[in-house]
Amino acid sequence: MQKSKAVKKYDVRNCLFAVLLLSYCFSCTPTVEKKYEEWSVFAGGHEGIRYSSLTEINKQNVKHLTQAWTYETGDLPEKTQIQTNPIIVDQSLYGTSPAMNLFAIDAATGKENWVFKPLFPDAKGTVRGVTFWQDEEGGQKRIFYAVGPYLYAVDAVNGTIVQDFGEGGYIDLRKDLDGDFANASVAANAPGIIFKNRIILSLRVSEGHDAAPGHIRAFNVLTGKREWIFHTIPWPGEKGYSSWESQDAYKRVGGANNWAGMALDESRGIVYVPTGSATPDFYGANRLGDNLFANSIIALNAETGAYIWHYQVVHHDLWDRDLPSNPNLITLHKEDTTIEALAQITKHGYIFVLDRLTGEPVFPIEEVPVPPSDIPGEKASPTQPIPTLPEPFARQTFGPDDVSNRTPEVQAELLEQFYKLRSGSMFIPPSLQGGFVFPGFDGGGEWGGAAVDPESQIMYINSSEIPWWTALIENPAMKRPVSKMATIKDRGEAVYLRNCIACHGVELEGSSGFPSLINLNRRYNKAEVKSIIENGRAMMPAFRRISESDKTALVAYLLDLEDKEAMPVKSSNAKEVRTRDSVPPYVINGYHRFVDKDGYPGIKPPWGTLNAVNLNTGKLLWKVPLGEFEELTKQGIPPTGTQVYGGPVVTKGGLVFVASTQDEKIRAFDKDNGKILWEAELPAAGYATPSVYAINGRQFIVIACGGGKLGSKSGNQYMAFALAQE
Repeated sequence: MQKSKAVKKYDVRNCLFAVLLLSYCFSCTPTVEKKYEEWSVFAGGHEGIRYSSLTEINKQNVKHLTQAWTYETGDLPEKTQIQTNPIIVDQSLYGTSPAMNLFAIDAATGKENWVFKPLFPDAKGTVRGVTFWQDEEGGQKRIFYAVGPYLYAVDAVNGTIVQDFGEGGYIDLRKDLDGDFANASVAANAPGIIFKNRIILSLRVSEGHDAAPGHIRAFNVLTGKREWIFHTIPWPGEKGYSSWESQDAYKRVGGANNWAGMALDESRGIVYVPTGSATPDFYGANRLGDNLFANSIIALNAETGAYIWHYQVVHHDLWDRDLPSNPNLITLHKEDTTIEALAQITKHGYIFVLDRLTGEPVFPIEEVPVPPSDIPGEKASPTQPIPTLPEPFARQTFGPDDVSNRTPEVQAELLEQFYKLRSGSMFIPPSLQGGFVFPGFDGGGEWGGAAVDPESQIMYINSSEIPWWTALIENPAMKRPVSKMATIKDRGEAVYLRNCIACHGVELEGSSGFPSLINLNRRYNKAEVKSIIENGRAMMPAFRRISESDKTALVAYLLDLEDKEAMPVKSSNAKEVRTRDSVPPYVINGYHRFVDKDGYPGIKPPWGTLNAVNLNTGKLLWKVPLGEFEELTKQGIPPTGTQVYGGPVVTKGGLVFVASTQDEKIRAFDKDNGKILWEAELPAAGYATPSVYAINGRQFIVIACGGGKLGSKSGNQYMAFALAQE
């Protein structure tokens, strides 16, 4: 597929003037060396580098860390999570609970100040951070956070709703998307980023055929009014429109959204936005072309939303290779040259390093030929961009020699499965035969992000190295149209096949990370199932777009209810979602981790790692296992690492703090060599990123202990550590 010059991987045409203008406008702004002593912004600051310059806790005394306080949110944790990286402002720590309540506590003691409960408690999802804003005089202080499709403005001092914001304290993020998306699944699990009097917001949307577009928007922090919008799926006449072969793609296709968070160069007024794939995942015949601005890093004018530059890291994504975290804004020193740059980690284990003013690669990036698709109508991109440097932080290939040999029996069973699937390249397109995705769907890099020491320009990143596999199947819904089903349960099965099989399987059996729905009637009643369908839960999006009669039918099918009516279900007059609701002819048969009979990863260790990469040279400095399975260690197997969720923090005191592991621990590593210097047990796994701050000179590290993934028990606590006071 020939690539148009208009859609090359980075594009600075028509924008150099804008860059020069921005540089000139801010050239008079004095350069102030940032101290990095606070944690008042998600990821530690607008640069997103997860760094603290505090040094009270260091390599010599970290072994004396002790529990300083624990805050229990009061929620009853059951199949819930806390993914929040809390912020600390004016000695108050702000975070969220498993039930999506916002709270403020004393950051020195953990004593509760107030709790705000969302106005729409049925709206669910995950909250990875909150956003603080205050006016120039400090008279108004607000916390912004989103629960489902609602963005709330809450008084930071007393926890009350700010009535004059939006519609009585909130705005509905399904509105002002330049289209009718009232029934679409929309949320904002990553926190917004503040520039002047604007909050710039990301979106999480469905990854199926019904998805809303992931346009980037800025809202006025005082009124909630939309200030600007950038179409990530370009409209006619807009830049990137020609990268879609179908002229009406902007009407039909969704996604290309930022769910991972952003970074802001505040002095230059540039916001950097990483995006995910266009929808639906895995089958792209309805969205042929490179699909800008999906899977891209986009630089926008933070005040107006105007395009500056972009770089696309995956063309025509067929592998769910969303960019998984915010970029890190850094200053590099390369060949006696100082470069203002950004570093973007990926699910497939690469780091793209770009000049943050122009988008040009700092290290060469090659367009490498990749295999074609054999699915009718599909056109995989003939090449994909691969950085020559930095060196990858995760293994890039998975072959028969990599299959786990934990025992001869395990190895034999895994090899039998291995040879049934396609392997050998991370860019093998989805097929009816099925193939491996490695690194897996959750990385490589994931939403916990990376930490960068601004003094050494060394990046620290934790990574999972777990193979996943999937296969395409002919969509059963094509042969079972909802309108022709005779009974309620029959119609419910057709609704299920249309909406649910990619995650929960054709036979309701579930797959890795997605629960089985078999015998659901033993766990939930009708009202509970309907609420989950309408509002979502954890990673499951809301399905409000389904008509009332279809919801009733789906509940009847899922709960195996008696169908006493035994007659055709009348068509609902409920409003359906646009033409985006077309059913693709192929869907995946589920997300499957490649594991052995005992549930351990089917690849030789390490299964989870912590890595250090010098961004000046691009060289991988060290790699160590992150986490362990104690039962395997007792068998004489060296620590294997575990699958990880949540990111690291690096400090001037010489330490990298990270939780994220299945063994429910938090650890401190020597940032120079990866040696473990301290570890502590948590009440539940810390699948989140720690925050580092000081109160009256005393340094704290706090982590949300929410668990709830990978079979881990759920928790409802935040735990802080500090050196014991004399």
